[in-house]
Amino acid sequence: MSTPSKGHIRPPIPPVSSITEESDCEGHEDFPVPGVQPLVTETEEGDVLESSMHSLSIAEENDSPDEGDANDLRNSFIEMDDCWVDPSHKDWKDEDSSDEDYFPFLQLRTGRVNTNNLAEISLDEAVLDVATPNPPELESQYIPEQERVLCEEDLVGKSANITYNNNLHQLAMYLMLPLQKCNYLDRVSGVACSGEPPFRVSLKPRGTGVILEWSCPFGHILWKWNSQPVLKYGMQGGDFMLATNTLLSGNNYRKIALLFQFMKMPMVAEGTFFRIQDAYCIDPVQECWEKNRAVIINRLCQEEHVVVLGDGRMDSPGHCAQYCTYTTLEQESRDIVHIVTVDKRETNRNSVIMEKECFIRTMDSLIQEIPVKEVVTDAHPQISALLDPKRGRYKNIHHSLDIWHAAKNLGKKLRRAGTMKNQNSILAWMKDIVNHFWYCCKQSLSEEQFKMMWHGVLHHVRNQHSWATGCCDHEPLDESSQNKPWIQEGSAAHQALTAIVLDKRWLSQVKKFINFRTTSDFESFQNHILMYAAKRFAYSPPVYRTRVLLAALDYNNHNHRQPARNKDGHKIYRRYFNKKSKSWSVYTTKEKKQYSYIQDLQKSIIGRRIASGRGLPRKQTLRSDDPRRRGLLADVLPPPTAELVQAHIERGHIPPH
Repeated sequence: MSTPSKGHIRPPIPPVSSITEESDCEGHEDFPVPGVQPLVTETEEGDVLESSMHSLSIAEENDSPDEGDANDLRNSFIEMDDCWVDPSHKDWKDEDSSDEDYFPFLQLRTGRVNTNNLAEISLDEAVLDVATPNPPELESQYIPEQERVLCEEDLVGKSANITYNNNLHQLAMYLMLPLQKCNYLDRVSGVACSGEPPFRVSLKPRGTGVILEWSCPFGHILWKWNSQPVLKYGMQGGDFMLATNTLLSGNNYRKIALLFQFMKMPMVAEGTFFRIQDAYCIDPVQECWEKNRAVIINRLCQEEHVVVLGDGRMDSPGHCAQYCTYTTLEQESRDIVHIVTVDKRETNRNSVIMEKECFIRTMDSLIQEIPVKEVVTDAHPQISALLDPKRGRYKNIHHSLDIWHAAKNLGKKLRRAGTMKNQNSILAWMKDIVNHFWYCCKQSLSEEQFKMMWHGVLHHVRNQHSWATGCCDHEPLDESSQNKPWIQEGSAAHQALTAIVLDKRWLSQVKKFINFRTTSDFESFQNHILMYAAKRFAYSPPVYRTRVLLAALDYNNHNHRQPARNKDGHKIYRRYFNKKSKSWSVYTTKEKKQYSYIQDLQKSIIGRRIASGRGLPRKQTLRSDDPRRRGLLADVLPPPTAELVQAHIERGHIPPH
């Protein structure tokens, strides 16, 4: 039977642990001063416990204890730590602990014997029955401690490189530790190890890093060196930064893991990546977006008339979309002022009304923050009804339609009409008619002026350039330059064109065109979202919203970049080929993106980890606003997998073996 100790002493942490086995226990030191085996242990409260047997303060009747009575098992009892009866006790091994050999404190105490006056003896005297010799003084030898992450600056902005294990091991073999002999000291006998150089070097991969261990011929560890700085509770800084920056750069974990697999490099575990993402990354991105948005809102509050552009985007094609993102831009600056994402479960699993729900949330928020006087959208019927000037929910706000979408829809109608029998002459005039519509919207100041100019197209295609109520604005035409066939009045083509130009529903929308607004910038931003949230990958609701906000931050921070210039100061152009028009064009190259906000995000994420006061949580809890609390996407509960497999076997879809 071993001699009981005074108090609970924490077990040592294993020398190397996986990133997924990060400990939450306070007071652990993953990398102590190498080679020196401590003779004292520090408790959680900071008290130093020597490795000795302290006096037992048990009040008893006898003042002069008898040795036989004191050692009699009938006069003893078992004392348990609080952890035995309370599994929630802070010292109990939690789910995220890497202390696999930890066992709660239990000791044998003597009873009914007064031991207050007994002399204290050391642990060595109790075992060997000899006095403990004074340990020899070790030579003053310095080995640096492991680099630790104590603040955000210890990781953010630090450079990293790819190092091959063979090269690293070769370097370590030629390093000379500042030790003349092994500094291990036996805690029982006090005898020092006689191991001398050369010391052995072993290499142990851990996550994306590697640990080098120097040991003497007798197996005593002299020094451990980690290729990465270490956060509290043992997580490597490189592992944490890789998981964080995978999200911030809009990358996908499995694609990065496949890259690492091809490079034969270890990768952060998939479960660890998602726990880091959920626990530390989502809230800082939300806070960064709100800070960025507040600057824009404060500027727009000073305006008297604010025009906003809105458009929705589904996360997948068709009616099977799970998320709808509605983005709002300000007309003048083209900055994103609001962005909202709705999950299908928030609209009773009806994806058709998701864009309407997004628009309602957007407008309810914006009209309380800025003076919105005009909203520009595409011709979405549900949104048009909300902005109806008579019965709409937002009837006091002027509704303009996107001129680009209107021209596109007009072109579709003309193409459809031109494919009919005896109407193919419309196709020759289709581009000119669409351009004429664009010109009318641009020049008109009222509905009457628009209609007068718009009706003129029916005369122009017949080679009639002046009529009773007006005339064409172009110069006199040279008949030799006319290469399009004129459309005869009363022909099938002319009747079809007249039906399109004079369509009552089309003309009722004229007041929504004359402000000449366009939402074409959304095409660029929604393509930009694909960099952060691709449609072919599945994301949880909080992560999808976070990725959309990262795209918005990227867009706002680089929206006003200047054109790139060469050494001579001239703008740099690039050419591209338009497959639809089969023509070449040029565009201006912008300055390179700086991503200045990324370091602030990294600092916020690392600071959140440092300030958490605990390690990486094992369990993930749903947030209060997480749509997954509403249940599954499918409105029918899934049967057991075994039942589905059996049904497929019976149908012959799956072989039985």
